[in-house]
Amino acid sequence: MTLPHKARSRAVAVALPTVAVLALAGCAGGSTDGGDAAGDNVILVGTTDAVTHLDPAGSYDNGSLTLQTQVFPYLVNTAENSTEVVPDLAETAEFTGPTEYTVTLPEGLKWANGNDLTSSDVKFTFDRQLAIADPNGPSSLLFNLDSVEAPDETTVVFHLKSENDQTFPMVLTSFPGAIVDEETFAADAVTPDEYIVEANAFGGPYSITDYTFNELVELTPNENYQGLHDAAANEGVIINYYAESSNLKLAVQEGEVDVAYRSLSASDVADLSGDENLTVHEGPGGEIRYIVFNFNTQPYGATTDEADPAKALAVRQAVASLIDREALSEDVYDGTYTPLYSHVPQGFAGAIEPLKELYGDGEGGPSAEKAAQLLADAGVETPVPLALQYSPDHYGPSSADEYALIEQQLEADGLFDVTLAGTEWTQYSDDRVNDVYPAYQLGWFPDYSDADNYLTPFFLIENFLVNHYEDQEVNDLILQQASTPDQAEREALIEQIQQLVAEDLSTVPYLQGAQVAVSASDVEGIVLDASFKLRMASLTR
Repeated sequence: MTLPHKARSRAVAVALPTVAVLALAGCAGGSTDGGDAAGDNVILVGTTDAVTHLDPAGSYDNGSLTLQTQVFPYLVNTAENSTEVVPDLAETAEFTGPTEYTVTLPEGLKWANGNDLTSSDVKFTFDRQLAIADPNGPSSLLFNLDSVEAPDETTVVFHLKSENDQTFPMVLTSFPGAIVDEETFAADAVTPDEYIVEANAFGGPYSITDYTFNELVELTPNENYQGLHDAAANEGVIINYYAESSNLKLAVQEGEVDVAYRSLSASDVADLSGDENLTVHEGPGGEIRYIVFNFNTQPYGATTDEADPAKALAVRQAVASLIDREALSEDVYDGTYTPLYSHVPQGFAGAIEPLKELYGDGEGGPSAEKAAQLLADAGVETPVPLALQYSPDHYGPSSADEYALIEQQLEADGLFDVTLAGTEWTQYSDDRVNDVYPAYQLGWFPDYSDADNYLTPFFLIENFLVNHYEDQEVNDLILQQASTPDQAEREALIEQIQQLVAEDLSTVPYLQGAQVAVSASDVEGIVLDASFKLRMASLTR
């Protein structure tokens, strides 16, 4: 007999692995009306988006952020369906001088473990981000932060290097803005996940009460939470991590999870959209896909035996001229991703499309003739050997097809000889910052809704990519746009930066996508807005 979706969900839940059953029982609502032991309002979320570190100082990826935003407090945030920055944990947050941003906290704040949450924790949080500066962490976003002062228990003053910073409040809503408990976290090193969980060092809407790394997380509403968002509308959330998208699809289809969020393939979403027991939710897209070049180890890179900057640039330009974005969009993603011709995606103020004119056929299509000419003019012998790496588990199930097609496009006219390889994300995230990959796949989910977030992390001299790209003019223009109050002037600077980085090509962007979640039809409260965060506290049945 085929069960209705809700009944299937309850039936399958009891067949989960033992750890999951125990976690569900731990959230028991004490119902005596015949419902299951976990209560009818525990929400089961499935994802393939792995966590790198629970510690906000050690991660700069969407999987980690999705979990961190549920359990850590933020001074400011964006309200639902808005890009306006408003107080969250803070009572007030405002500029009190050209280089001074002052935050006041309510009195009596507590961490879930009972420790006092004061301005000292806030100062500690940002001091340690800058001190640790983990290569896989978000400290590069704090490029304009000079120092943090905590004159009393409820006041925090951020002293900035440049005046009129237009982005700093937005940075506080993102990765480095997660406040941590100074009595738990190390000041000079990334703190292990299990230690954070054992200490119950949480101040967001939830605490973590069961944790098996990249297998299962149990979130329980935090009674001490005070912030922008309402208390959790559910009794708790269980996050199950899946190695394969096909397993995630089956899980939501069969009711093992109530919500599937990142990442289902385009064909899976299309298939699931025909299921009357499920609802497909779509949100604004800020996700991009791009290839990163390591300026030291790419062909003719600075540390290779044949180092030659002009030849290295020609290699990057030839790659940009051979990629067929339309084919990737349609053949791999069924149009759910669209071609991208700039480092700032369409829809953001200041976005232009310089790659469309500079490379390929000049109209957005590929051109082997243009690529061959670029290589010949620089004296590059063909075929160019190119080691190209991708992650089969982090950017969705279609990554293998995506990069197989890119390999085919690069090799079709004999200009490149590609060695393609895939590495699981936990290893990949370490390798890429240690010069292991000459060219490799990355994707980007914006921290906040502003063009700056597609420029600052990538193209400052000290950047998140750690790919040895340095351009002082680009660096200075990025700092200038971030402190330019006049919107028209700022957009002109953003356009200029895009033109310059399109000519340098430290990265080659090629696709732009949207947010998608699939849920049981009786689940409410799913919001996919321009904050690019899934807020689990609003989920309910």
